[in-house]
Amino acid sequence: MRAAGSGPLRLIPAVADTTGRVFPATVPPHVGCGVPDGFRAAPSGPGERGVICPYCRTPDTRVVDSRTAEDGGAIRRRRQCTACERRFTTLETVTLAVVKRSGATEPFSREKVLVGVRKACQGRPVTEDDLALLAVEVEDAIRSRGVAEIPSQQVGLAILEPLRRLDEVAYLRFASVYRSFDSLDDFVAEIARLRPEVPAAAAAR
Repeated sequence: MRAAGSGPLRLIPAVADTTGRVFPATVPPHVGCGVPDGFRAAPSGPGERGVICPYCRTPDTRVVDSRTAEDGGAIRRRRQCTACERRFTTLETVTLAVVKRSGATEPFSREKVLVGVRKACQGRPVTEDDLALLAVEVEDAIRSRGVAEIPSQQVGLAILEPLRRLDEVAYLRFASVYRSFDSLDDFVAEIARLRPEVPAAAAAR
């Protein structure tokens, strides 16, 4: 059972080769999940299909092993096709949806967080590892709220504080776009907020 307030489970199919690497495999987005070990991932209702074998496309597969992954945020399952008997791996995660201002929703993406922050950090002493850690911190902060959907504005707010700690110049760049700064006064006010011990008039000079 999922905890109250958590989002729907999303099944990310993948195929593992003999070296242990995992590759994506295409299956319908509505497939069921949470199948106990040894049971078949059979259709759960009229018109529904089970997890499709990426090799022979048979929708009749069974779970042979399950393990937690990503610090408990996902379940990695080893499955076997009942037709060709080949095995593949699927990864189940909880979906977090971002609600845009238009009302449309899309899955939360760390990469989209990185795209905006990376632009603000151009020319600054910030590494890709720093950015990756920031994206993880932002996602953890959002998921800790225990909601399945979050407004896009809240994603931006979740970025601001970790970015301020990482690099204040990059923070000002990001904040100027996110908060739609219209004049130099907006920058002066934000700098004064960053340096509360410095009066706004001194910051203006």
